[in-house]
Amino acid sequence: MLKGFFKVPQPSNEITLNYTPGSAERVYLENALADEQNVTTEIPMYIGAQRLSTDVKKPIVAPHRHQQVLAYCNYGDGTHATLAIKAALDAKKTWEEMPWEHRASVFLKAAELISTKYRYRLNARTMLGQSKNAYQAEIDSACELIDFLRFNVHYMAEIYAQQPPISAGGVWNRTEQRPLEGFVFALTPFNFTAIAGNLPCACAMMGNVVVWKPADTQIFAADLIMQVLLEAGLPPGVINLIYADGPQVGDVVFKHPDFAGIHFTGSTNVFQEIWKTIGNHIHLYKSYPRIVGETGGKDFILLHPSADWQAASTALLRGAFEYQGQKCSAASRAYIPASLWAAIKNKLLNDLSTIKMGPPTDFSNFINAVIDEKSFDKVASYLSEVANDDEAEIIYGGNCDKSIGYFVEPTVILTQDPYYKTMCEEIFGPVLSIYVYDDEDFEDMLTVIDHTSIYALTGSVFAQDRLAIAQASEKLKNAAGNFYINDKCTGAVVGQQPFGGARKSGTNDKAGAMVNLLRWVSPRTVKETFDPPTDYRYPFLDSN
Repeated sequence: MLKGFFKVPQPSNEITLNYTPGSAERVYLENALADEQNVTTEIPMYIGAQRLSTDVKKPIVAPHRHQQVLAYCNYGDGTHATLAIKAALDAKKTWEEMPWEHRASVFLKAAELISTKYRYRLNARTMLGQSKNAYQAEIDSACELIDFLRFNVHYMAEIYAQQPPISAGGVWNRTEQRPLEGFVFALTPFNFTAIAGNLPCACAMMGNVVVWKPADTQIFAADLIMQVLLEAGLPPGVINLIYADGPQVGDVVFKHPDFAGIHFTGSTNVFQEIWKTIGNHIHLYKSYPRIVGETGGKDFILLHPSADWQAASTALLRGAFEYQGQKCSAASRAYIPASLWAAIKNKLLNDLSTIKMGPPTDFSNFINAVIDEKSFDKVASYLSEVANDDEAEIIYGGNCDKSIGYFVEPTVILTQDPYYKTMCEEIFGPVLSIYVYDDEDFEDMLTVIDHTSIYALTGSVFAQDRLAIAQASEKLKNAAGNFYINDKCTGAVVGQQPFGGARKSGTNDKAGAMVNLLRWVSPRTVKETFDPPTDYRYPFLDSN
């Protein structure tokens, strides 16, 4: 077999297209949207080399027009999880023994295909199936997914290049990175196509085989990602894509002796139940499974009296309401000094009054629909409770309508209680809660922020006073895994701001960084001695 010490292409972040009126990319995207809406496709499961059909054809609907069926997926059950695990284990030996540069090439080619041939189709499917506007789809299903693939190949090469020091005296030390012994389960969310693609791919890149179950509301885009991976040369069975009820799949996966790890993004409650289940079944497994997860957030923006209030107001609007607040990093609680409140309120409410809400196919809409009826009902119940509560008031928005699509107005809540429930609980919708504090209480607010939420995902501070920034950075060091200074608390870029949080926000294994890939390998240290001793006696045993 030919060998070489290979250097992978140096990654750089994918250029974001703007889709301005009259631009070529806008025409291509509009055509892709039309094509995806004109044909109702049937989506198979991908298990081994098979594209499986079932008797259950589950409709995939557009959240912004829930009578519009985009596709039908072949929905399975626990038996398909069993088939997927077998297919993965059957593919394992060949895949893990494939030279790493060939594994790398599969994902580099996939990135290139998404950047070119499939860019507009994948964006269109994300817009239609997950109700994202053109820009939100572009930074997600195009740019971030491409960046994950390219940067992870770079990190993989760096991991393989890391070796122990050379010892004197005829010894060669080296480290081999083995894939995990078994299969990995990737359980992926609805809100980011990039995350849905990265979770199985990061594991597979390191030589693992994967069973992938996406959220039902992300299947439309997940199907196209799988098509891209297969076109890029991914061997059958390395990643197996199934659609079924989560508990049914979990009942199979978490009882299997070859279960080696889970790569998860989703709700805190689900992740905690998974962790308990794995613990209860720990005696069944060959190895201790790797548990990697990113869950919820109750992310904050704190303004110091010295803050640039105009920049802060824009950060509040974008951070809270882009993609309807359905980002784990979305700004959902804000702390504003009394001296800035009047100016902030005026700008924020004026800007909100110019925002349009509707389907993503109308490019003038900033706000689209929340993902499904369950999400809609949850957000609506919070807003109904606030509307009838003396401890808080809705100062903008608050209206909801699901007659055509699951639309919730961007909503701003003002409360006199920094521990009010909408300041503490994750809502996962277009809702921003604000507490106005006395200017001299800035340091007290640092303690309030640190103690208010169980989460610790993202947060930001706005200030021109450097001492205030330093104080906030130190006091809030455990309150956010991604901390922003004079910027909104969303929009982490692969290769620049690796993403993840601690406390109840997850294991902080930083998607988009080398540390994440290290979770999917098991090192073997090798010591080779060229002149081994032939006498057991050590010098100290000599009598003279």
